[in-house]
Amino acid sequence: MKRTVVVADISGKYGNPLAELVQTACQFESEIFITSENKKINAKSIMGIIAFNPNQGMEVNVLAEGKDEQAALDAMERFLVCD
Repeated sequence: MKRTVVVADISGKYGNPLAELVQTACQFESEIFITSENKKINAKSIMGIIAFNPNQGMEVNVLAEGKDEQAALDAMERFLVCD
């Protein structure tokens, strides 16, 4: 499954947004990736998220594959749009 999301001001909403994004992804069994342009990273990798550095206004694709993929996509979208 895939969903396109425009990242909100995660730095303003969360105390440690990159670590919290990884923690959100790690709650699910599904494989979760975030892509933008030519970058594709594992959302469960803190080093990958730091290198990717999602920031406000960035359009990203969230990809999830596994038995809880729908819930994973929903949670990742809620986090990234600061819902």
